[in-house]
Amino acid sequence: MQTDWLLAHIEHRVLTLTLNRPDVRNALSTDCLELLVDHLEQADKDPQIGAIVIAGNPRFFAAGADLKELQQQTVAAAITDRRPQVWRRFSQISKPIITAVNGYALGAGFELVLASDVVIAGETARFGLPEITLGLIPGAGGTQRLVRVVGKSLAMQMVLTGEAIPAQRALQAGLVSQICVDGLVVEYAQKLAQRMADHAPLAVRAAKASINAAQEISLSEGLQLERQYFVTLAGTDDRREGINAFFEKRQPKFTGQ
Repeated sequence: MQTDWLLAHIEHRVLTLTLNRPDVRNALSTDCLELLVDHLEQADKDPQIGAIVIAGNPRFFAAGADLKELQQQTVAAAITDRRPQVWRRFSQISKPIITAVNGYALGAGFELVLASDVVIAGETARFGLPEITLGLIPGAGGTQRLVRVVGKSLAMQMVLTGEAIPAQRALQAGLVSQICVDGLVVEYAQKLAQRMADHAPLAVRAAKASINAAQEISLSEGLQLERQYFVTLAGTDDRREGINAFFEKRQPKFTGQ
Protein backbone atom coordinates (compact mmCIF):
# COMPACT_ATOMS: atom_id res chain seq x y z
CA MET A 1 0.00 0.00 0.00
CA GLN A 2 1.43 3.37 -1.02
CA THR A 3 1.40 5.80 1.89
CA ASP A 4 1.87 8.79 -0.44
CA TRP A 5 -1.69 8.26 -1.69
CA LEU A 6 -2.75 10.36 1.29
CA LEU A 7 -1.15 13.55 2.61
CA ALA A 8 -1.73 14.40 6.29
CA HIS A 9 -1.40 17.77 8.00
CA ILE A 10 -2.38 18.80 11.54
CA GLU A 11 -2.93 22.39 12.63
CA HIS A 12 -5.13 23.94 15.35
CA ARG A 13 -6.46 20.48 16.37
CA VAL A 14 -7.65 19.87 12.79
CA LEU A 15 -6.35 16.96 10.73
CA THR A 16 -6.45 17.56 6.98
CA LEU A 17 -6.23 14.44 4.81
CA THR A 18 -5.62 15.15 1.12
CA LEU A 19 -6.24 12.43 -1.47
CA ASN A 20 -3.13 12.21 -3.65
CA ARG A 21 -3.59 9.91 -6.64
CA PRO A 22 -3.64 12.48 -9.47
CA ASP A 23 -2.74 9.91 -12.12
CA VAL A 24 -6.12 8.20 -11.60
CA ARG A 25 -8.08 11.30 -10.51
CA ASN A 26 -7.98 10.18 -6.87
CA ALA A 27 -9.86 6.96 -7.61
CA LEU A 28 -10.69 5.19 -4.36
CA SER A 29 -9.15 1.77 -4.76
CA THR A 30 -9.76 -0.60 -1.88
CA ASP A 31 -6.24 -0.05 -0.54
CA CYS A 32 -6.60 3.73 -0.83
CA LEU A 33 -9.94 3.69 0.95
CA GLU A 34 -8.53 1.47 3.70
CA LEU A 35 -5.55 3.80 4.13
CA LEU A 36 -7.93 6.74 4.53
CA VAL A 37 -10.02 4.91 7.14
CA ASP A 38 -6.88 3.84 9.03
CA HIS A 39 -5.94 7.54 9.36
CA LEU A 40 -9.47 8.45 10.43
CA GLU A 41 -9.50 5.79 13.15
CA GLN A 42 -6.14 6.97 14.47
CA ALA A 43 -7.44 10.54 14.55
CA ASP A 44 -10.60 9.43 16.33
CA LYS A 45 -8.47 8.11 19.20
CA ASP A 46 -6.12 11.12 19.33
CA PRO A 47 -7.20 13.72 21.93
CA GLN A 48 -5.07 16.32 20.15
CA ILE A 49 -7.37 16.17 17.10
CA GLY A 50 -10.87 17.60 17.32
CA ALA A 51 -12.10 17.50 13.72
CA ILE A 52 -11.07 16.21 10.29
CA VAL A 53 -11.07 17.67 6.79
CA ILE A 54 -10.85 15.44 3.69
CA ALA A 55 -9.80 17.19 0.48
CA GLY A 56 -8.85 16.36 -3.09
CA ASN A 57 -7.02 18.68 -5.45
CA PRO A 58 -8.14 21.80 -7.36
CA ARG A 59 -9.38 19.80 -10.38
CA PHE A 60 -11.07 16.77 -8.79
CA PHE A 61 -12.02 15.49 -5.36
CA ALA A 62 -12.31 11.81 -6.27
CA ALA A 63 -13.42 10.20 -9.50
CA GLY A 64 -14.88 7.02 -8.05
CA ALA A 65 -13.78 3.46 -7.46
CA ASP A 66 -10.80 1.97 -9.24
CA LEU A 67 -12.23 0.60 -12.50
CA LYS A 68 -9.31 -1.79 -12.95
CA GLU A 69 -10.35 -3.48 -9.72
CA LEU A 70 -13.97 -3.68 -10.87
CA GLN A 71 -12.98 -5.03 -14.28
CA GLN A 72 -11.29 -8.04 -12.65
CA GLN A 73 -13.94 -8.63 -9.97
CA THR A 74 -15.99 -11.82 -10.17
CA VAL A 75 -19.32 -12.46 -8.44
CA ALA A 76 -17.51 -14.48 -5.78
CA ALA A 77 -15.03 -11.67 -5.24
CA ALA A 78 -17.86 -9.15 -4.95
CA ILE A 79 -19.51 -11.27 -2.26
CA THR A 80 -16.31 -11.46 -0.20
CA ASP A 81 -15.18 -7.88 -0.95
CA ARG A 82 -13.78 -6.16 2.14
CA ARG A 83 -14.93 -2.69 1.02
CA PRO A 84 -18.31 -2.84 2.82
CA GLN A 85 -16.51 -3.41 6.11
CA VAL A 86 -14.15 -0.50 5.38
CA TRP A 87 -17.14 1.77 4.71
CA ARG A 88 -18.73 0.63 7.98
CA ARG A 89 -15.56 1.65 9.78
CA PHE A 90 -15.79 5.06 8.12
CA SER A 91 -19.36 5.51 9.39
CA GLN A 92 -18.24 4.75 12.95
CA ILE A 93 -15.85 7.72 13.22
CA SER A 94 -17.17 9.83 16.09
CA LYS A 95 -15.40 13.12 15.34
CA PRO A 96 -16.71 15.60 12.73
CA ILE A 97 -15.63 14.92 9.14
CA ILE A 98 -15.81 17.79 6.65
CA THR A 99 -15.25 17.18 2.95
CA ALA A 100 -13.78 20.05 0.93
CA VAL A 101 -14.81 19.41 -2.67
CA ASN A 102 -13.21 20.99 -5.72
CA GLY A 103 -13.99 19.66 -9.19
CA TYR A 104 -15.67 16.28 -9.61
CA ALA A 105 -16.88 14.01 -6.80
CA LEU A 106 -18.16 10.94 -8.64
CA GLY A 107 -19.15 7.39 -7.76
CA ALA A 108 -17.30 6.25 -4.66
CA GLY A 109 -15.91 9.78 -4.34
CA PHE A 110 -19.45 11.11 -4.06
CA GLU A 111 -20.37 8.30 -1.66
CA LEU A 112 -17.45 9.45 0.51
CA VAL A 113 -18.98 12.94 0.46
CA LEU A 114 -22.41 11.55 1.37
CA ALA A 115 -20.93 9.64 4.30
CA SER A 116 -19.22 12.73 5.72
CA ASP A 117 -20.82 15.21 8.12
CA VAL A 118 -20.45 18.58 6.39
CA VAL A 119 -19.74 19.34 2.73
CA ILE A 120 -18.04 22.53 1.52
CA ALA A 121 -17.94 22.88 -2.26
CA GLY A 122 -16.10 25.04 -4.76
CA GLU A 123 -18.08 26.99 -7.32
CA THR A 124 -17.13 24.53 -10.09
CA ALA A 125 -17.67 21.35 -8.05
CA ARG A 126 -19.92 18.65 -9.49
CA PHE A 127 -21.48 15.61 -7.84
CA GLY A 128 -22.69 12.42 -9.50
CA LEU A 129 -23.20 8.66 -9.44
CA PRO A 130 -22.35 7.41 -12.95
CA GLU A 131 -22.39 3.69 -12.08
CA ILE A 132 -25.51 3.11 -14.22
CA THR A 133 -23.45 3.88 -17.34
CA LEU A 134 -21.23 0.91 -16.49
CA GLY A 135 -24.10 -1.52 -15.95
CA LEU A 136 -23.84 -1.13 -12.17
CA ILE A 137 -25.51 0.70 -9.32
CA PRO A 138 -23.83 2.56 -6.45
CA GLY A 139 -22.59 0.03 -3.93
CA ALA A 140 -21.35 2.07 -0.96
CA GLY A 141 -24.45 3.86 0.22
CA GLY A 142 -25.11 6.03 -2.82
CA THR A 143 -28.75 5.10 -3.30
CA GLN A 144 -29.55 5.00 0.42
CA ARG A 145 -27.82 8.16 1.64
CA LEU A 146 -28.67 10.26 -1.41
CA VAL A 147 -32.43 9.70 -1.19
CA ARG A 148 -32.36 10.60 2.51
CA VAL A 149 -30.73 13.93 1.69
CA VAL A 150 -32.38 15.09 -1.54
CA GLY A 151 -35.59 13.05 -1.73
CA LYS A 152 -36.80 10.42 -4.18
CA SER A 153 -37.19 12.46 -7.38
CA LEU A 154 -33.71 13.99 -7.57
CA ALA A 155 -32.09 10.78 -6.29
CA MET A 156 -33.83 8.80 -9.04
CA GLN A 157 -32.77 11.34 -11.66
CA MET A 158 -29.11 11.32 -10.58
CA VAL A 159 -28.81 7.54 -10.21
CA LEU A 160 -30.82 6.50 -13.29
CA THR A 161 -29.19 9.01 -15.67
CA GLY A 162 -25.71 8.95 -14.15
CA GLU A 163 -25.50 12.69 -14.76
CA ALA A 164 -23.69 14.95 -12.30
CA ILE A 165 -25.21 18.10 -10.81
CA PRO A 166 -23.36 21.40 -10.24
CA ALA A 167 -22.52 22.89 -6.86
CA GLN A 168 -25.41 25.36 -6.88
CA ARG A 169 -27.96 22.60 -7.47
CA ALA A 170 -26.29 20.53 -4.73
CA LEU A 171 -26.64 23.49 -2.35
CA GLN A 172 -30.34 23.87 -3.18
CA ALA A 173 -30.88 20.14 -2.61
CA GLY A 174 -29.18 20.12 0.78
CA LEU A 175 -26.14 18.10 -0.30
CA VAL A 176 -23.80 21.00 0.39
CA SER A 177 -23.81 23.44 3.29
CA GLN A 178 -21.62 26.15 1.73
CA ILE A 179 -20.20 27.16 -1.66
CA CYS A 180 -16.87 28.99 -1.78
CA VAL A 181 -14.52 30.34 -4.40
CA ASP A 182 -12.60 27.31 -5.65
CA GLY A 183 -9.27 28.44 -4.24
CA LEU A 184 -10.65 28.94 -0.72
CA VAL A 185 -12.58 25.69 -0.21
CA VAL A 186 -9.98 23.85 1.86
CA GLU A 187 -9.14 26.92 3.93
CA TYR A 188 -12.81 27.54 4.71
CA ALA A 189 -13.35 23.88 5.61
CA GLN A 190 -10.34 23.98 7.94
CA LYS A 191 -11.63 27.10 9.70
CA LEU A 192 -15.04 25.49 10.12
CA ALA A 193 -13.40 22.33 11.47
CA GLN A 194 -11.37 24.42 13.90
CA ARG A 195 -14.54 26.00 15.28
CA MET A 196 -15.92 22.51 15.90
CA ALA A 197 -12.64 21.33 17.42
CA ASP A 198 -12.71 24.24 19.90
CA HIS A 199 -15.89 22.95 21.53
CA ALA A 200 -16.26 20.31 24.23
CA PRO A 201 -15.22 16.97 22.66
CA LEU A 202 -17.86 14.87 24.41
CA ALA A 203 -20.62 17.28 23.39
CA VAL A 204 -19.44 17.33 19.77
CA ARG A 205 -19.42 13.53 19.60
CA ALA A 206 -22.86 13.30 21.23
CA ALA A 207 -24.30 15.89 18.84
CA LYS A 208 -22.94 14.06 15.79
CA ALA A 209 -24.24 10.70 17.02
CA SER A 210 -27.67 12.14 17.78
CA ILE A 211 -28.03 13.81 14.39
CA ASN A 212 -26.87 10.69 12.53
CA ALA A 213 -29.34 8.54 14.48
CA ALA A 214 -32.20 10.73 13.25
CA GLN A 215 -31.82 9.17 9.78
CA GLU A 216 -32.53 5.69 11.06
CA ILE A 217 -34.99 5.91 13.97
CA SER A 218 -38.40 7.43 14.65
CA LEU A 219 -38.88 10.94 16.04
CA SER A 220 -39.95 9.63 19.46
CA GLU A 221 -36.90 7.36 19.63
CA GLY A 222 -34.68 10.21 18.47
CA LEU A 223 -36.02 12.57 21.13
CA GLN A 224 -35.39 9.93 23.78
CA LEU A 225 -31.83 9.37 22.54
CA GLU A 226 -31.17 13.11 22.42
CA ARG A 227 -32.34 13.43 26.03
CA GLN A 228 -30.09 10.56 27.10
CA TYR A 229 -27.08 12.34 25.63
CA PHE A 230 -28.18 15.61 27.25
CA VAL A 231 -28.43 13.99 30.68
CA THR A 232 -25.08 12.23 30.29
CA LEU A 233 -23.34 15.51 29.40
CA ALA A 234 -24.85 17.18 32.46
CA GLY A 235 -22.39 15.28 34.61
CA THR A 236 -19.23 16.23 32.71
CA ASP A 237 -16.46 18.64 33.73
CA ASP A 238 -16.73 20.33 30.34
CA ARG A 239 -20.39 21.19 30.87
CA ARG A 240 -19.52 22.89 34.18
CA GLU A 241 -16.56 24.65 32.58
CA GLY A 242 -18.68 25.88 29.67
CA ILE A 243 -21.33 27.43 31.91
CA ASN A 244 -18.77 28.91 34.33
CA ALA A 245 -16.84 30.44 31.43
CA PHE A 246 -20.03 32.02 30.11
CA PHE A 247 -20.79 33.76 33.40
CA GLU A 248 -17.14 34.74 33.90
CA LYS A 249 -16.99 36.18 30.39
CA ARG A 250 -13.97 34.15 29.28
CA GLN A 251 -13.15 31.43 26.78
CA PRO A 252 -13.82 27.93 28.15
CA LYS A 253 -10.97 25.45 28.50
CA PHE A 254 -12.43 22.08 27.62
CA THR A 255 -10.61 18.89 28.56
CA GLY A 256 -12.87 16.19 27.17
CA GLN A 257 -13.83 15.07 30.67
